[in-house]
Amino acid sequence: MREDYTAGMEAKLSKFAYTLFLGLILALFVGMGINTFYASPKMPEYPHSLTTAGLKSPDGAIPEEDIQAQRDYDEAYKEYDKQSQIYHRNVSIIALVTAVLFVAVSLVYERKNQVIMNGVMIGGIFILVYSIGRGIASNDTKYTFIAVAVSLAVVLVLGYRRFSDVSATKKLAKRKK
Repeated sequence: MREDYTAGMEAKLSKFAYTLFLGLILALFVGMGINTFYASPKMPEYPHSLTTAGLKSPDGAIPEEDIQAQRDYDEAYKEYDKQSQIYHRNVSIIALVTAVLFVAVSLVYERKNQVIMNGVMIGGIFILVYSIGRGIASNDTKYTFIAVAVSLAVVLVLGYRRFSDVSATKKLAKRKK
């Protein structure tokens, strides 16, 4: 009796570990895939001449070319910041769509292999969190709100399908047939 209990617990722990690991790997796969195939904007390099000591002339004035180099850098950085915000929003959209697809697949095929589909579902949830983080980095509060609303809807549908009494009743009825 004790051996059966131990074997059952080991099997459950194994399934849980596998499910969690699969979810993490799927989230990493999506994040790394986006990073690999959709390059981020390159940050401008700070002018080397402005980093050396003793930029001031002997009379204490800053040379005009250094002032202009700083202005050019500031302008380039503003453009980089603008492009970065757009990039973060776009990455968030890609991740959000991917997460919704993963969760949908996990719901459609949950009866085929529950352990794998649970891993796909967890991966989708991790990707939703990643998407929200990237949305926040975009500094676009309207988009971030939309991303959170979509995430909430996905999680509510997922919870209803997986954990409601209606879902459990349907599964039980199918098993009896």
